[in-house]
Amino acid sequence: MAQVLEFKLPDLGEGLTEAEIVRWLVAVGDVVAVDQPVVEVETAKAMVEVPCPYGGVVTARYGEEGTELPVGAPLLTVAVGGTGEAEPAVVTAAPEKGAGDAESAVSSEYSGNVLVGYGTAGPAARRRRVRQTGPSAAPAPAPVPASASAPVAAPAPAPAAVPAPAHQGPVPVISPLVRKLARDGGLDLRQVPGSGPEGLILRADVELALATARDHRAPAPASAPSAPSVAPAGERVPLRGVRGAVADKLSRSRTEIPDATCWVDADATELMAARAAMNAAGGPKVSLLALLARICVHALARFPELNSTVDTAAREIVRLPDVHLGFAAQTPRGLVVPVVKGAGRRTAESLTEEFGRLTEAARQSALTPADLTGGTFTLNNYGVFGVDGSTPIINHPEAAMLGVGRIIPKPWVHRGELAVRQVVQLSLTFDHRVCDGGTAGGFLRYVADCVEQPAVLLRTV
Repeated sequence: MAQVLEFKLPDLGEGLTEAEIVRWLVAVGDVVAVDQPVVEVETAKAMVEVPCPYGGVVTARYGEEGTELPVGAPLLTVAVGGTGEAEPAVVTAAPEKGAGDAESAVSSEYSGNVLVGYGTAGPAARRRRVRQTGPSAAPAPAPVPASASAPVAAPAPAPAAVPAPAHQGPVPVISPLVRKLARDGGLDLRQVPGSGPEGLILRADVELALATARDHRAPAPASAPSAPSVAPAGERVPLRGVRGAVADKLSRSRTEIPDATCWVDADATELMAARAAMNAAGGPKVSLLALLARICVHALARFPELNSTVDTAAREIVRLPDVHLGFAAQTPRGLVVPVVKGAGRRTAESLTEEFGRLTEAARQSALTPADLTGGTFTLNNYGVFGVDGSTPIINHPEAAMLGVGRIIPKPWVHRGELAVRQVVQLSLTFDHRVCDGGTAGGFLRYVADCVEQPAVLLRTV
């Protein structure tokens, strides 16, 4: 007899709690192999193909394309082993040694990988097994300490002012982000009913509980006639996927970071000439973005305060040893910030190559979460949009962002005479907690000096 195994949306890591189904790669009735990709999903970080850890026949799919599912929700079921009609029991967890005949029978049809690099749903399944009751699911009794050997009477109903816990035993929470959200808000997760599958507590459940707690603490408003709530007319675009992640991150940046911006115009004529000379000499071409990245790296070596982050819990500024340089890239999915790891150890040619690789991956929606995380400083070339200046929002939890406008011919006083030069506006938005205006101004002035006189880099230690 075949066993029907239910495969749930696995924990995708990086604090992600949901994903949108973009494209099913299998249909009901298809035969799938162990670790075969079965669905393509879009998270707030990247597009991911999810492999199924079971081999067998697909018997059901959950969710149409465009549907957003929380981590732990069912994706599909697979009939494993045998050729007859599947048994009614559904196994939802990875088999464990000694877990029983039903799980042992399908162990050869299961892979524990689930999603390479993202973890598995094994821990959640084990938590669910602990909560099972009844003769068929009861585990062997564990040793009981002498102090707890007496039978425990059923608790009396709690008074209305002190509600009974919504969960007995381990709290059904998969996402560490949900736990942190509850911990920061002083919320006891045992009191939160979960709306997800099998009582799974989702982020929306915690946010609702926190909002309810705030309403209970707030003073009663003065009696006044309330205006009827009227939803504004117009097209509604859901804030989810990349757009939702960008909205959350920018809102958090503006809420938590006291930012300030300074800017300066610079004569980029010599920088453009230096790049033309480098590319005319043969060999790999060097991009303007790579030269600006080299300038940023040298400036951060002189002003390390701006390559840092703030640990709000410890009330400490953490200065980071390496520069992992993010750069803003506009894609069909929206704005993303890929990260060039170890930018301080790369040459201009290596930076050009890595910028090209990440940009192409962004256009193809092939960036991984690792490509989009770990940045320590961001370079934003908004001049490609034909604008001169901007006051960019810091890419939380970084401490600063350098913005570069378009480079265009403008009247400029050069060597005491009016001339037409290639002029660019540079802007620096920085976290005022990590430094004051003198440090930020020194950084920006050094960047401008390098743009105007690239030979300044040769004097950098």
